[in-house]
Amino acid sequence: MTHRFLIIAGFADSLVLFRGALIAELVANGLEVHAAAPGISTNQSMRMKLERMGVVCHDIPARRAGTNPVADLWLLWRLVKLMRDLKPDVVLGYTIKPVIYGSIAAWLTRVPRRFAMITGLGFAFTNGRSGRLQSLIRQMYTFALKRTDKVFFQNPDDHALFRELGIVQPSLPVAVVNGSGVDVQQFVQEPLPNKEVRFLMICRLLGDKGVREYAAAARLVQATYPAARFCLAGWIDENPDSIVQSELDGWIANGAIEYIGRLDDVRPAIASCTVYVLPSYREGTPRTVLEAMSMGRPVITTDAPGCRETVVDGRNGFLVPVKSVDALVHAMEAFLLDSTLASKMGWESRKIAETKYDVHKVNEIMIREMGLDAMTVGRSGPHD
Repeated sequence: MTHRFLIIAGFADSLVLFRGALIAELVANGLEVHAAAPGISTNQSMRMKLERMGVVCHDIPARRAGTNPVADLWLLWRLVKLMRDLKPDVVLGYTIKPVIYGSIAAWLTRVPRRFAMITGLGFAFTNGRSGRLQSLIRQMYTFALKRTDKVFFQNPDDHALFRELGIVQPSLPVAVVNGSGVDVQQFVQEPLPNKEVRFLMICRLLGDKGVREYAAAARLVQATYPAARFCLAGWIDENPDSIVQSELDGWIANGAIEYIGRLDDVRPAIASCTVYVLPSYREGTPRTVLEAMSMGRPVITTDAPGCRETVVDGRNGFLVPVKSVDALVHAMEAFLLDSTLASKMGWESRKIAETKYDVHKVNEIMIREMGLDAMTVGRSGPHD
């Protein structure tokens, strides 16, 4: 009997970029894999990549940043209908709406095995909001996660917070994994550029990614070290925390930032940089940091949940306080003052990526924790 696995995403591109290796291993293990995400039918390039992997694609009507209750109920109904038609044996949702509505739909349709992955806490949590939006999200998370068999976290801080807030009950099984992992064979170690020191940040252009702090630090550093270069890759998101176009235009105009836009392949940009920077306020585990580490780049990031796990301060990079431009400047200056530092720390980054974040090691744990390693998926009936 072929077992059917449904993975639900809030962003179609992430299925290949962040879950591609996991999906490939599920297919190799003999599962019939289905993927659901908004816009997947119109994203021809992504759909073709998934279909070549043997994945069946399904469109769902979800807006990642939307808060319209009618639209969310429509999403829930569409997920219920999809699962009634597919009758999957296993469902895994990641990001907020797929976790909440995917888990509820799987419970309503009596899917035998239901899993959720918390890949980050999103705008409502990272901006310290304590009003109705965060309260509602907590309640919905609590209701949905009670109806799963296991919850995966990508860092211990998110797990601890969900326990503290009562979102995850003590009786609910959890597993903490090392992010999404990185393919160390695809992101190979590259020599450092033999030019001026070049810093790089890749992200959605959101305030809570620390992009404003990066731009401010770049301007301060360049006042003393005019040869230093600061590259920024990414795009303005629909998220309410996004920077506005005029801000980005201002950074470019004053010469602080070299904006290189949205990248389909980040490897050339990482290969051309000396130091990778991500001053984020909070992450699940930042994928771009893992990619930069795998390619042998030192990292400057924040002493914040999800980020602090990637850097041993002083060994493969530096940890700085959240929102501290001065500390960010100080860390950047260390690489400008010591020309050997990037090479030493870059080697350490590569070693950490190989031992801790190899995607195949991460996926092996995921597959085992979902009980798929021995192909034991069954229809034992749901629980409340």
